[in-house]
Amino acid sequence: MTTNLPPNVKPGPNEKDYRVLFFSELLGCRVCETRRDFRLGKLSDLVFRIAEPYPEAVGIFLNHGWGRPTELIPWDRVVRIEKGAIFVQPPPDGEQYPPFQDQPGWLLLEEHLMGRDILDMDGRRIETVNDVHLLESKGRMILIHVDVSFNGFLRKWGLGWLHLVKDRLISWKYVQPLSIEDAVASDKVSLSVTRKQIQELPPEDLADALEELSGEEQQAVFSALDSEKAAETLLDAEPRAQRQLVAPLHKERARAILSEMSVAQLADLFSVLPLDDRNDLVSLLPKEMADRTMAILSEHEAQAGVLMGTQFLAMPKETKVADALARVRGSKLDQDLVSYVYVAAADNVLQGVVDLRDLVMAGPEATLGEIMTAPVVSAELDDLKDDLAELFVRYHFRMLPVVDPTDHLLGVVLYSDIMKGVTTRVRP
Repeated sequence: MTTNLPPNVKPGPNEKDYRVLFFSELLGCRVCETRRDFRLGKLSDLVFRIAEPYPEAVGIFLNHGWGRPTELIPWDRVVRIEKGAIFVQPPPDGEQYPPFQDQPGWLLLEEHLMGRDILDMDGRRIETVNDVHLLESKGRMILIHVDVSFNGFLRKWGLGWLHLVKDRLISWKYVQPLSIEDAVASDKVSLSVTRKQIQELPPEDLADALEELSGEEQQAVFSALDSEKAAETLLDAEPRAQRQLVAPLHKERARAILSEMSVAQLADLFSVLPLDDRNDLVSLLPKEMADRTMAILSEHEAQAGVLMGTQFLAMPKETKVADALARVRGSKLDQDLVSYVYVAAADNVLQGVVDLRDLVMAGPEATLGEIMTAPVVSAELDDLKDDLAELFVRYHFRMLPVVDPTDHLLGVVLYSDIMKGVTTRVRP
């Protein structure tokens, strides 16, 4: 008996308080009344009610065929389940259980799940549902996994004893049917993690969650992320999870995710990947970005000129606050890149810096020259990564401008690019 339970399911302190079983082991079982061991029929399906976090059994569906009416035996009438037989209490009134009448939110395992293709959020087929994993405890039964291994197929045909491969279970948290009408028509099942739900989670929390999931679940959740969220989550994941997430990526998906990363972030990611995976991903980058990334990887200590990005906001000191705010809103830059507005002369010589918070609080008619901070703490092209880390530790900036020897503004380096995994000490 497998005991692969979801972490938040706590059926009882003793193993006797629960058991896990597969739907294929129940399908076709005799259903008998306890009072006289009278056989009512065979289990045709199990009916579940969609609920959070896991669907719960509503009843046993009996389809007698030959024009005879169907029956629904409520789950609270089930007395015990034995090998090959399920024993139920007799109907409370009358000689027969009521006919089955479908209800909104009800799910039939055989009709709506078994044999259905699982699709990811982009509509690609991942696996087929070959069995359904159930937990019975204290008179209740819930649906906890679907099994996409070949073993489920074997169990359905009475060959489960072969157990040729390891069961591959995907948590119900990540699988749901389409509407019942769609399920009947399309034979498809979709991943349940919606883009809207998952985009609201912080990337560091998603990274932690992905590290706890099995391979199928991990890929299921990661496939539901848009490119930007996937990049952020991948960078926050531990190296082992990074390798697992990168390995199965298709080229177009990988290219889209990599395009959301800076050169420094790419170098950090590539540094933990196997050589073959690294080379495959480097080949997807534009040549200039690939060269800069490989320069970081090939040097023991990277310099600011390689690590910097060239997207930032720079405006003349005569710019009014209202106009500057309008340009910030219209820039469409990532939040990290609008932490500061740099004040530069016509020849791009750096003159000062304005923190976004000061910009928001200033009067609309004030100029940037009136509210800027000068001189500006900056990095030079040949400053090493350790030098940049020291500046971030000392001054707590969110990004640093990079200038040439004549103070021409060339680019910026971000705190997140330099400080991830870096431990530095400020020299006295």
